[in-house]
Amino acid sequence: MKDFVDSTAFNAEQGNRARKLFAAVVLAALDDAIADDKKYGNGPEQIARWARSRDGREVLSCAGIDPNERVVSGLMEFVGKGVRTSVALSREESERRHAAAAADQAEAA
Repeated sequence: MKDFVDSTAFNAEQGNRARKLFAAVVLAALDDAIADDKKYGNGPEQIARWARSRDGREVLSCAGIDPNERVVSGLMEFVGKGVRTSVALSREESERRHAAAAADQAEAA
């Protein structure tokens, strides 16, 4: 029984590592689309084409993301904002967004 638990824990850990690897591929695809958007102006279309492709759907699934149209539109919106993933995931950017949202709410009230 102990061997079964050890192998299950090992397999779960391997799965988590694989999911993180595929999530990194999704982030890289987003960064590439943002770069295309700044250079050529077609970033949202590029990420949508990739996400709807067979390879894109497979990568999204392996990253634990359901590859549906809602996700595709969210990816397109993210690319349209033009904020790099490393910046968007940083603590400073998160704090700035929260402060801006709080200021907007205070202004609306």
